[in-house]
Amino acid sequence: MEKLDEIDTQLLRLLGENAKLTIKELADRVNLSHTPVFERVKRLELTGYIKKYIALLDAEKLNYGLIVFCNIKLKQHDKHIGNEFVADILQLNEVVECYNISGDFDFLLKVYVKDMKHYQDFVFNKLGSVTSIGSTHSTFVMSETKNTHNVTL
Repeated sequence: MEKLDEIDTQLLRLLGENAKLTIKELADRVNLSHTPVFERVKRLELTGYIKKYIALLDAEKLNYGLIVFCNIKLKQHDKHIGNEFVADILQLNEVVECYNISGDFDFLLKVYVKDMKHYQDFVFNKLGSVTSIGSTHSTFVMSETKNTHNVTL
């Protein structure tokens, strides 16, 4: 892993806050010309420091205002069942994040649905068809206090 200098860190911080900044805007903020900033950003992309650029959508405005964290316990712990679970979860559009975790559960899902009826349908018809799941535990979000995808640099 290569060492990042202060300019690289500044660029990552700026892009983490606003990925729509142009090379010109970035160059102005880090006091460099356009070419070195362009080359640095490309290097940060190629080396994987920048995975991708996304737009954070307002789920509530899009009628997906219910956020649910769903803890999953697998039926068994073996490679086949784990891989089967991951393959199945990747097909579910309501699941926006999936983490393999330690503790009482094996996976943590972040799920966006329209309402409780939609979540019930999701659990019965989609999660219910994932045969590798042994049990689930759902936690419903009452309000969102902080939502940032930035890594503190």
